[in-house]
Amino acid sequence: MENKIYLGIDIGGTAAKIGLVNAEGSMVSEVFEYSVKFDDYETPIIETVVKAAKDFMEKNSKEFSVLEGIGVSATGGINSKLGIVEGSAGHIKNWKGTNIKEKLEQEFGVRTAVLNDANAAALGEMWKGAAKGKENVVVMTVGTGVGGGIIVDSRILLGRKGFAGEIGHIPVNVEGEGCSCGNAGCIEHYGSTSALVRNVKKAAVSGEITGIKEEEVDGRLIFKEVAAGNKAVIKYVDEWINYISAALVGLVHTFNPEMVILGGGVSKQKEFFVDKVRAKVLNGVMDNFAQDLRVEAAHLGNDAGIIGAVKFVIDA
Repeated sequence: MENKIYLGIDIGGTAAKIGLVNAEGSMVSEVFEYSVKFDDYETPIIETVVKAAKDFMEKNSKEFSVLEGIGVSATGGINSKLGIVEGSAGHIKNWKGTNIKEKLEQEFGVRTAVLNDANAAALGEMWKGAAKGKENVVVMTVGTGVGGGIIVDSRILLGRKGFAGEIGHIPVNVEGEGCSCGNAGCIEHYGSTSALVRNVKKAAVSGEITGIKEEEVDGRLIFKEVAAGNKAVIKYVDEWINYISAALVGLVHTFNPEMVILGGGVSKQKEFFVDKVRAKVLNGVMDNFAQDLRVEAAHLGNDAGIIGAVKFVIDA
């Protein structure tokens, strides 16, 4: 087993990350990153990925024939049964309809499996990350949007086609503002880092928050202000955390996990984000669900998608 190696490819909206992983889930190469939007997606992402994979293998002095499989983590609505992009995240040009599995198997002659990037990150965290050894896990990634994955009895929950775990589109405010998905009040619109930045910017423009310029506002500045005790900013962060926690309470009641994992850059904010979400979730769920429930930050960072995609192809 120790000699078996797999190629992990994590395709995001701006870049593809590629690395080699062994059968135990350890990275055995440096991770290379390749831009996929260098010409505003005029070159289809899949063409860029094929070229990048060839370059990566050449730089690592490897032939594709040595691979046991290729695991792909990809942005968008991924039909994991077929390995096809059926929904395009952010309406990326030349992406929807791409048959990733067929293309890579034709190009490289290696068995390939494909799943959504948030599901891949969840699998990676269960296999080698924060949820190692756990069998039932809810993962929420908070960033530009809100993504996630659900692990049930040690397997990623895929649903009929592979779209399961799209937790960013759980409505948490049914009378609320419109979401990019077409519905109103989704957690993605209220609980993403983008939402927090948007609301703090508005408050800075209106004068509700003083001493901050609109163009300066980003996640780092917001948490710097929280640490400094800025009550006006803290109010917005608390509202944002309330939405995230409400969605997680519902997910805990639905899936009864052993663990909730928080991913995305904001998960590095232990005191002002992870600890507060944990307290609200444990306080919000029914007592029998709260027993031994852990709420923790993700561990694998940018490697989660690559490692999870390899786990997926191993299990396929």
